[in-house]
Amino acid sequence: MVIGAASCGVTDRLSIGSFRGWCKLMDEAKPIDDFETICVDDMRIGGPRKVLICGPCAVESEHQVEQTARFLSRLGIPIMRGGAFKPRTSPHSFQGLGREGLKLLVAAARKHGLLVVSEIMDPRDIDLFVEHVDILQIGSRNMQNSPLLREVGRCNKPVLLKRNFMSTIKELLLAAEYILQEGNRRVILCERGIRTFEPFTRNTLDLSCVALVKQLHYLPIIVDLSHSLGRTDIMLPMARAALACGCDGLMMEVHPEPAQALSDGQQSLSFQELEKLLVGIKPWLRFAEEN
Repeated sequence: MVIGAASCGVTDRLSIGSFRGWCKLMDEAKPIDDFETICVDDMRIGGPRKVLICGPCAVESEHQVEQTARFLSRLGIPIMRGGAFKPRTSPHSFQGLGREGLKLLVAAARKHGLLVVSEIMDPRDIDLFVEHVDILQIGSRNMQNSPLLREVGRCNKPVLLKRNFMSTIKELLLAAEYILQEGNRRVILCERGIRTFEPFTRNTLDLSCVALVKQLHYLPIIVDLSHSLGRTDIMLPMARAALACGCDGLMMEVHPEPAQALSDGQQSLSFQELEKLLVGIKPWLRFAEEN
């Protein structure tokens, strides 16, 4: 089963323009017909075929990423995620392996024919990431880091922009504008949950963001199930709901041994759990492709 690997044989339209009369959009939202399709290598993000992005929260060892890359390749998942530079709430928490971790991640992914997405935190690392990573991720904490947004906007690499957990949909779209204004049209938005008073989930998954972005903007949007929920037991129904809302893909954390993970093990699927989830969303993926 190959998931999210539609061929990208022609040049996509990359000049729809800065998004349409922002002041009016918020009051007079109208459906947008010409959505952007982002090409990454020979794969498209956007359109009827949904993409899955999976991998560990943090790169921990060569063995860990090798196991994970081999497993994802067997399932037909085309993009591997993994954090080499980890922004953590506590400075005493595991911060990632840095440059060495990025090398391990890329080597494992390339060996098994996978694309790589990883978070960049520092504009000084832009050359390193442009050389090795297929999709540059701007994490939640850096969504409004305008120098970093402008820097990735000047490079010719797709950018995955995560919504900050305390930001509005308008603020997410305006953050994307910083990247677009620098000339990089290859922006993928990501809903990863917002902070509310609800204690049963890590954040509250705001699926209205997906539906509204589809009305207000032409950029593709994916949903990060792991960071939004902070738990795995309700991931399947929320994955189905996200697909029903029209998202262009799903991001999930997976680990060979979640209980031993150095970062966010409680929200990481085991290999067996990921396989079960893929079976559970298969009808939703098929429906999305056909409609």
